Amino acid sequence: MTETQQRFLRAIAERVPSEQVVEVHLFPPIRQGGVETGVAVVAEDPKRVPVASPVAAEGNGTLEAASANHAEAEPDADGAPLEVAESEPTGEVNDADAPPPRFTIHTARYRLTLKGVDRGKWEVDVVAEADAPLEAVDAVVRGVQRRAGEGAEPDRLSAEAFRDALEAPLAQLER
Repeated sequence: MTETQQRFLRAIAERVPSEQVVEVHLFPPIRQGGVETGVAVVAEDPKRVPVASPVAAEGNGTLEAASANHAEAEPDADGAPLEVAESEPTGEVNDADAPPPRFTIHTARYRLTLKGVDRGKWEVDVVAEADAPLEAVDAVVRGVQRRAGEGAEPDRLSAEAFRDALEAPLAQLER
């Protein structure tokens, strides 16, 4: 992965929460006429919510993070804390009858000017294009690749690989 591709992934993460990214298909960049362009297809699960630690303000104005396993409960009318009940499934769900999960599909594009007066100019655009299952995303990626006539496969990054690429120093990336 090049520095430009990592910069592109970081720009995507600024627009799509990295905790909600399911996978990214990163197409090889194209250089033409002093401009490099790149495209990625990003699948986002907007229902995926990161586990956040509650933060409590101390009397002296400092913030202290509470334990992730500790839930603060509001007291009842007598001042005793209410019990927090965990929800249990009420019935069995047949996976064969359930429709496949749907994800928000984004198209991300970047344009980097390599030569000329605007050398170094960086533009990124991320647009939510569809709501579809991952199987449809795979079919679209294969179709784009076939129509482009490019022999190179797009890089498929899982959610973990995407987050690892965001945190990796540039020196550790493959070139």
